[in-house]
Amino acid sequence: MDEDLLEFLDAAPAAVPGAAAPEPWRILIVDDDPDVHESTAYGLRGLEIEGRGLLLLHAHTATQALDTLRREPDIAVILLDVVMETDDAGLATVGAIRDTLGLANVRIILRTGQPGQAPEMDTIRRYDINDYKTKSELTRTKLYTALTTAIRSYDQLRRLDASRRGLQKIVAASNQFIAEQGLQTFAEGVITQMAGLVGIAPEGLVCACTGSRTAGDGLQCRVIAAAGQFAHLIQHAIGEIGNPHIVASLRQCLTERRNLLGERSVTLFFQGREGGDFAAFVYSAAPLREVDMHLLQVFCTNIALCAANVELVARLRDHAFVDRLLGLPNRTAFVQHLDDAARSGSLGGCAIGLMDVDQFAETNDMFGHVYGDLLLAAIARRLGEVHGGDGLLARVAGDTFGLFGLESVVNPEVLRAVFVQPFEIEGVQRPVSICMGFARCGEASSNGLELLKDASIALKRAKELGQGRSAYYSAEVGVVTRERTRLLHGLQRAFDHERLFVVYQPQISLLTGQTIGVEALLRWRTEEGQFVPPDRFIPVAEQSGLIVAIGAWVLRTALHALGRLRAAGAGDLRMAVNVSSVQLAQPQFLQIVDQALRDTGMPADCLELEITESVAVMGMERVATLLRDIKSRGIAVAIDDFGTGFSSLSYLDRLPADRLKIDRAFVMSLDSGRLGARIAEMIVPLGHQLGMKVLAEGVENETQASLLRSLGCDEAQGYLYAKPMPLEELGPWLAQRRGRAP
Repeated sequence: MDEDLLEFLDAAPAAVPGAAAPEPWRILIVDDDPDVHESTAYGLRGLEIEGRGLLLLHAHTATQALDTLRREPDIAVILLDVVMETDDAGLATVGAIRDTLGLANVRIILRTGQPGQAPEMDTIRRYDINDYKTKSELTRTKLYTALTTAIRSYDQLRRLDASRRGLQKIVAASNQFIAEQGLQTFAEGVITQMAGLVGIAPEGLVCACTGSRTAGDGLQCRVIAAAGQFAHLIQHAIGEIGNPHIVASLRQCLTERRNLLGERSVTLFFQGREGGDFAAFVYSAAPLREVDMHLLQVFCTNIALCAANVELVARLRDHAFVDRLLGLPNRTAFVQHLDDAARSGSLGGCAIGLMDVDQFAETNDMFGHVYGDLLLAAIARRLGEVHGGDGLLARVAGDTFGLFGLESVVNPEVLRAVFVQPFEIEGVQRPVSICMGFARCGEASSNGLELLKDASIALKRAKELGQGRSAYYSAEVGVVTRERTRLLHGLQRAFDHERLFVVYQPQISLLTGQTIGVEALLRWRTEEGQFVPPDRFIPVAEQSGLIVAIGAWVLRTALHALGRLRAAGAGDLRMAVNVSSVQLAQPQFLQIVDQALRDTGMPADCLELEITESVAVMGMERVATLLRDIKSRGIAVAIDDFGTGFSSLSYLDRLPADRLKIDRAFVMSLDSGRLGARIAEMIVPLGHQLGMKVLAEGVENETQASLLRSLGCDEAQGYLYAKPMPLEELGPWLAQRRGRAP
């Protein structure tokens, strides 16, 4: 970046002493980010283009931009942000500039900070934009290049207005001609009008442009505009023209870079820029006027720019609808195809299948992304053989394929057979399993996006069932999934707007009756004042990954609360905080815990992290190593809800834990005669045998407490002692428990 700036400053020509400075080019910068205004002004400082300086005008909204254009005359170029007040504010502004304000000559360079935010295709068809760039592309050098191109184009258009009013209509209609009729028809129509302006026959005007030079072929030239008998050769090599005199004249003109005058023809050379040089061959009985030569120059230049716009449209369409890795239609194309099928009424008997490769992320981590790309390509080839061109195969996400077609093909049995045989990748046979979600078009929604959502819901259900499973969408599944989504969005809003809060339940020594600790518990109260049970929102938070941010906040909140309690004389209480297996799996989990302890000033031995048997999904070796790292800091570990999962006793023996918590379901069975009482009786000695203390949850009456004491249980918590309470109530409760007034 610094080198670009130095280059600009060195390249700026010095002012001539005593000479009147020409009027600067007026550039309007439209962006809602002040830093973009500042950096653009800095990059263009001291520059001249075509011998004139730059005057920068600024607008921060689309409304301000339009007001400036109404007020300020002769603005040459607009650097226009795509996303401002709305996602399409810049695109709407293009329409207002061209249609409402009627400004046809001002050049517009669209800029965006979001590479995926490409302008809609109808915008390019309707309006004349000079360029479209992401902001990361516009280094200072490229910004200077883009502005120079735009200013030259603006200047040419303005000169054209002054000399030939008829050409304004042609230029203004250029993009519409390109989009609706193609470059060939456009060029043929314009060249006919151009020939009329300069007073020659349309058959006698051919424009050519140079391309790259190659070692074998020398100068590469192509026809960029022609009419009549040569119209079909637009974008072809000039060697295909078939008239040796025209071919030789164009080649000589472009090679020698000079005008050629013949008895009844003239071949004009025009020096180009990045697109190459131009030559116009003209049959004419009379010499051409200087103004006509200028018109031909403008014409050739703008034809080349139109050709570049055609290529831009093609690239944008390719990026918008084609997956670049596999060459398959992408998600956008898939949805559009479904929309078209719905509108045409051809959904009957069809289904949508989504296929997600099991453990693909792990495959990438283990073998690398090149291997993963090869595997995806092999899967795409095999799936392509199945649908045989009668349906549509697309890559709708990283490792997820979508297939639309007749249900006789798009069903679990047919598609499962595709993956029976392993895939050979880099000479190694690799078995692959997939999860599949299906939506029958007659039973699902009626537009493309909703159809895809329904299939996605079914795929999610299949993945919940395990690897290699499949599921169909149904109304019942949709209701459950959408309710879960609604709950997740509500939880995110609650977290963002501080409607989540922490309550604390005391933990009591059954031997002394003293309060030895508190457990931090998360609660959610909606805007309407309704409480959402933790067993509803905690699983949603874990599945979405939101539990990571929420868990870190709960940890810090609980440690801050412990600091306040200790400062108030609560003694050496410990703070128990629940930790999800999703949190533990984060690589930075220990750093989060360490930072929370440092920020709150709490010693590590005051903290106890509660885990459940679900951590076994991480792998026992990994979990055991992590728990040893936790304990090495002095932090205690408790195993919560023991006995409610499906882990073996060997799992318990391998975990370096300090405390074992008996689930409330077993505690309630102690004095009720229900099944489970014997389990509670077994857990206490088991915990002691493994060197752990045992804490009983959900103790609600003295009978349960007495039975637990007789079993040798160490600690308890439950409504018998106290309900979970806010920090403001916990302090007085602890003081009263110690025998002092609050």
